[in-house]
Amino acid sequence: MPVQPNNPMPPDPRNQDEEAPSSGRYGSEVGSDKSLMERVRVREQQAMAEIFDRYAGLVYSVALRVLKDSSHAEDVTQEIFFQLWRNPDSFSSSRGALATWLLVVARNRAIDHLRQRRPGVPVDEVVAESATNMQSEAERSIMMERVRGIIDDLPQEQQRSLQMAFFDGLSHSEIAEKTGQPLGTVKTRIRSALTSLRKRLEQ
Repeated sequence: MPVQPNNPMPPDPRNQDEEAPSSGRYGSEVGSDKSLMERVRVREQQAMAEIFDRYAGLVYSVALRVLKDSSHAEDVTQEIFFQLWRNPDSFSSSRGALATWLLVVARNRAIDHLRQRRPGVPVDEVVAESATNMQSEAERSIMMERVRGIIDDLPQEQQRSLQMAFFDGLSHSEIAEKTGQPLGTVKTRIRSALTSLRKRLEQ
């Protein structure tokens, strides 16, 4: 699906039979949710695409847990991000984190779809289960946003090494080969980055 003026979101290549984990871009080019939403409010499509890339997996997971149908879960996911693009003021940072707001909207929208598909069928059990799962998803997403912010503050060399080790899945030896840096240097950079990350998370 190409990016069109009325469709700022990239195609979602997820396997429809699986719940996708949250995806995201790590590095100095990734802005905070607040700055991304400011750019969305001035109709910057790239910012909307980054938000979709960051949170589509989480939104889809919540919708899928409620609906038990990948096609309907994808529809809900698309609806929510189109709503945010058309009306970015529907989200206010005073209500909390963007990730939490998106997951609440996803759950509510999925429940509405479920009731439309199965009118008269109680959904209390599904709602209770999804609420528990949604809480853990929201907490994980908020933590990942904190981690992104901390990584953005690291020296560029540490950022790159940490990204390749933990987000690209490369071994220390593979990173050294790819970057042309000595293995000891790579290990030191990753160790220093992890130390900084741990200290910041403990604050």
